[in-house]
Amino acid sequence: MRLKTFSAKNMNEALASVRAEMGPEAIIISSHRGKNGGLFVRAAVEDSEAEARAESAAAVMRDVEAKTAPTPPSFEQDFHDGLVRRIRGEPPPARPKALNFNRAELLKVLHTHRVPEGLAHVLAENAEKSRLADMTLALASALDLRMPTAPLFAATQSALLLMGPHGAGKTAVAAKIAAHARLAGRAVTLIASDAEGAGAVARLEAFANHLNAKIVVAEAGSLGRVIAAERAANAAVIVDTAGFDPRDGKARAAFAALATHEEVEAVAVVSATADAEEIAETVSALKTAGAKRLIITCVDLARRMGALLSASTRGLPLAHITRSPFVAGGLETLTPLSLARLLLQSNNPDRGSPL
Repeated sequence: MRLKTFSAKNMNEALASVRAEMGPEAIIISSHRGKNGGLFVRAAVEDSEAEARAESAAAVMRDVEAKTAPTPPSFEQDFHDGLVRRIRGEPPPARPKALNFNRAELLKVLHTHRVPEGLAHVLAENAEKSRLADMTLALASALDLRMPTAPLFAATQSALLLMGPHGAGKTAVAAKIAAHARLAGRAVTLIASDAEGAGAVARLEAFANHLNAKIVVAEAGSLGRVIAAERAANAAVIVDTAGFDPRDGKARAAFAALATHEEVEAVAVVSATADAEEIAETVSALKTAGAKRLIITCVDLARRMGALLSASTRGLPLAHITRSPFVAGGLETLTPLSLARLLLQSNNPDRGSPL
């Protein structure tokens, strides 16, 4: 078996490179993001003919890596890099000087991010009660009291039903979850329950084709039967639903019925670009509709983190955030500490986001 690592800007480009050099029989066994934001894919193939084009393809990949636009590493990448440095005995990178806790300064930062007044004062009060001298740790302590987390595990997840407002990014999230499951070696079935939405099925089909996943179109009446059949085949099932306003009682009741299907876990999907108070109401309504976890999208587009903070402190466990519209961007986890750092490091959003 021949193993080779490819670097590219996204998963589509990586798959094209793998197929061009190693042939259609090649399989992807792992992938991760580099420090410069590029995607690194490890592929394997039994075919010895892959040797013939190795040198020319390597030159192309080096050129792609050099041209990849730099983006900040994720929390997981920071942690991974820190472990590597300690194993090698390298000194840790220089850290910015810690900010001493100051309640007035913290409130100013939270107001800059358009955090709702009530939530800002509760967080400031809890941060002060922590008696931690470091501003970041004090804020992280306050967030920990109100921000439950529960990441998804694609290798063992059964059936997920994504629900949320129009334009929140549910279809892209479905593709990202499917990609994680495929990398874990699982068969994946994407179910489109919005057959009437303009382009909804076509977009999900495009993702399914790229991920070598099965796609099924199912109306609400047959959804339970389809999910049961796919689960019986041991597939990871992801249901992409139509967008709706969760605060509308009639619409919420209809989606609550979908969330009660056996073996299905409803996951709320909202965007970090929304108004902070609007998103707080939306997340609370989605929790009432049966959502068990939360995914927040478009964090890369949000300069003010009030919506992100407001959504993640409504009692619905935060599974992941997304900072890229591309499938290869993947799903990232967010902890109270990493959120505290994000808020304090980007405390002047009018000058541009660090993301």
